[in-house]
Amino acid sequence: MSAGSTISKKIKEEAVEEEETANGEDDNSIAEQEEALVALIEHRTKEVEHLGQRISYYKSQLDQAEKRLQDSQSKLARLRGRHNTAFSNASLATKSVKVEQKSISPECINGGSKTKQQPRTELVIPSVNPKFSQPIKPAGSSAKTTIGLEANAASSRAVKVKAETCHRNSSNAEVVEKKDRGAKRKFEQREHKELIPLVRSSSTPTTIGSYSSNHISSQHKRKLRSLSVCPVNDQLFVTSALDGLVNLWQIQARGSSASFLSSTDCGSSGERRWPEDIAWHPYGNSLFCVYTADAGDSQISILNLNKTQGRGRLTYLEDKPHVKVVLWNEKDEDIWKPKSLHRNLHSSAVMGVAGMQQKNVILSAGADKRIIGFDVHVGRADYKHQIESKCMSVLPNPCDFNLFMVQTGAHERQLRLYDIRLRHTELHSFGWKQESSDSQSALINQAWSPDGLYLSSGSADPVIHIFDIRYNARRPSQSIRAHQKRVFKAVWHYSLPLLISISSDLQIGLHKR
Repeated sequence: MSAGSTISKKIKEEAVEEEETANGEDDNSIAEQEEALVALIEHRTKEVEHLGQRISYYKSQLDQAEKRLQDSQSKLARLRGRHNTAFSNASLATKSVKVEQKSISPECINGGSKTKQQPRTELVIPSVNPKFSQPIKPAGSSAKTTIGLEANAASSRAVKVKAETCHRNSSNAEVVEKKDRGAKRKFEQREHKELIPLVRSSSTPTTIGSYSSNHISSQHKRKLRSLSVCPVNDQLFVTSALDGLVNLWQIQARGSSASFLSSTDCGSSGERRWPEDIAWHPYGNSLFCVYTADAGDSQISILNLNKTQGRGRLTYLEDKPHVKVVLWNEKDEDIWKPKSLHRNLHSSAVMGVAGMQQKNVILSAGADKRIIGFDVHVGRADYKHQIESKCMSVLPNPCDFNLFMVQTGAHERQLRLYDIRLRHTELHSFGWKQESSDSQSALINQAWSPDGLYLSSGSADPVIHIFDIRYNARRPSQSIRAHQKRVFKAVWHYSLPLLISISSDLQIGLHKR
């Protein structure tokens, strides 16, 4: 063997040894890294479990604290209600007729002559902290209130009124105080909550609790038209009907019954037309009644609840601008000035109008199938959308200031959800199948729950439909057979687990969880 071949052999053997050594070191390194990662994963798993336990504990503590807060706020609201000089029984009526609690079956409520125990049924009535839905007056601004009015001079369709403030401020958490006969009332700013990401997020609806129903006579002689809960006194609500009367009620026993306080004839001054809709002033000391716009009569009257009788208790606004959408500005007490926002953006009757929370935008929906969002400050339409069916009402969400609902005439898709930031985009649609008729009624109204997660709707049938916006199905999450005849409206109480409904059976339903 030559010296060259011997050297070559040794070089090869040394290379093999170095490679084996390197492989061994790599195996050891991988094993060490794997062992370290396993230990790290175990540590972080324990850390996650520990934090999860802490989250569960603090969630439990938060729930208990919210319940205690709700209880204290409800006691304060009741205390203020009892000492509210503006709405004392002595100033509102010479006598009050107390309606005793009766659990009445919807099948036996004609005249109240027959009573039958109503079975307990599942109802969605979320327990929420009492919040006032008043808009905010920013620091340095005047106490100025506006009303958006929809009308059509050539149509006998109902007009609607929504009370909003002219000034908005989404960044500063301001508190407004108003003195009313020595009593201070505070209006809290609503906090924006992101609810749009929750829309259609669940395959099953959420149901909470059960309910018992009590029905009382509405004290009206003709069919009811509207229902509204006082925004600052959670014991009061009002009803209106075709008889032209506006009745004031006081809730008793945390929603188990209600007492009739007073009645005021609010028929229009000329043609004696009834109020088609009613709305509270944000301070809760007066009511706005709105009439049809085709008779050349007054469109709006103001009922001053601080006055018990005589002239000045009910006044009619002199201006009668029978145009599409009008903004009314309060210049002084009972002095309002109209301003036409737009006349030509809708080609037919405007069926619904509402102001967006914390935005200078007035939403309107019409029989021309159009949805318009008009920016009051800029003076032009900032949002436009047209759908395949006529629109009959519009209702902004109370918690998510970008979310709003539109009622349409499409069967089983009567309710649509939209994001004001997204043009031509429908977030969700849902509805119900009518049993009694194929027609759609503009007299059927919806209402948001205080937490903004549920919608209640009347129907042409004696049923209240409840919709969970998180439910990805198009059908109601629950339906309650609550009356003997069609249900016009069912509203959620903002501090009590209570749903109040009105029906053409002339009854008021109190549905308590």
